[in-house]
Amino acid sequence: MQPDTSSSSRQAPRARLRLWLERSGSGYALRDAATYDRVRDDDPRVRVVSVAGVSYRADELQDDAFAPGRRLVLVPEPHNDHDPHAIGIWDAERRLQVGYVPADVARDLRASEWQAVALRDFVESERRLGLRVLLAPRDAWIGSPRS
Repeated sequence: MQPDTSSSSRQAPRARLRLWLERSGSGYALRDAATYDRVRDDDPRVRVVSVAGVSYRADELQDDAFAPGRRLVLVPEPHNDHDPHAIGIWDAERRLQVGYVPADVARDLRASEWQAVALRDFVESERRLGLRVLLAPRDAWIGSPRS
């Protein structure tokens, strides 16, 4: 018996996600580079999250390393006393930690399989008070921000 090679039995390879960051308000919006469609925050291919714990790191949050459009690093903390699924969010050089991936999202992620980019900040009286971050699969292409 020969294997079934009909189109219904074959799965097409997953296309590599390609995103553009486009200036929008207090940061960036996402656009699919293949289709030019806007990518919503609730798109199942990505996660857009508010960084947890920024109130404990208010001074670090002011650093330009966390400005919208900047690349960030996800660092798993399996020995974290409060949550063994914790994933810290650090600047690209791993000098400063700004907070964590929210616990409800972190428990379903492996930090090594994702990349992060600062997407939008929340500013009041010229101080950054919060940050939303794009989490995209490690193999996704994320174009440099366009001004």
